[in-house]
Amino acid sequence: MKSITIKGQLRSETGKKSSRRLRSEGQVPAVIYGGNETIHFYATPLEIRGIVYTSEFLLANIEIGDKSYKCILKDLQMHKLTDKVTHLDFLELVEDKRLIANIPLKFVGTSEGVRAGGRFVAKMNTIKVRTVPAKLVEHIEVDITELLIGKNLRISDIVFEDAEIMHSPRIPVCAVVTTRVLKQEANEGGGDAGEEGAEGEGAEAAEGAEAKADS
Repeated sequence: MKSITIKGQLRSETGKKSSRRLRSEGQVPAVIYGGNETIHFYATPLEIRGIVYTSEFLLANIEIGDKSYKCILKDLQMHKLTDKVTHLDFLELVEDKRLIANIPLKFVGTSEGVRAGGRFVAKMNTIKVRTVPAKLVEHIEVDITELLIGKNLRISDIVFEDAEIMHSPRIPVCAVVTTRVLKQEANEGGGDAGEEGAEGEGAEAAEGAEAKADS
């Protein structure tokens, strides 16, 4: 699994006043929790850029002084007007201690429905799982090859061993939907079929009436 190294400085003071001062100095306050102790630190925007501005699920090796902490990013706060990162929360990974993480889905293959003219729609890009650090992965592959038009793949179709998926099994994660062109073709074809069907039903009714008259 890919990782990124972040070099930080231990905070000598905590609290809102200290955090405001750090931000005014161009630093980003952060915290590491989940291990034996809670560590308050700060880092430059350049140091945290690689884990904030990415869609990848990464491990963070946070180096503070002579210590290193293996973590995942759990939460971040951004300024409403400037979109600058104002605070980061990291979860320290402890061997054999279960954790909850959001892992990206990677859809692989070309579905039969898309080959037939449908359009693929991803309804979920990540899923929440509970597992141990050793089982964390960059992404979970979802094979969509056999997905037909009008069909969904659901949480129950995802295979992720040694982990608990924290969603209802019935929730759809992706689908292939009908395009406008296919709908138009179906409507045109349906109109012809409807006329033929009506004629067929009329003929059967007439035959039935004649049979009653003969009897």
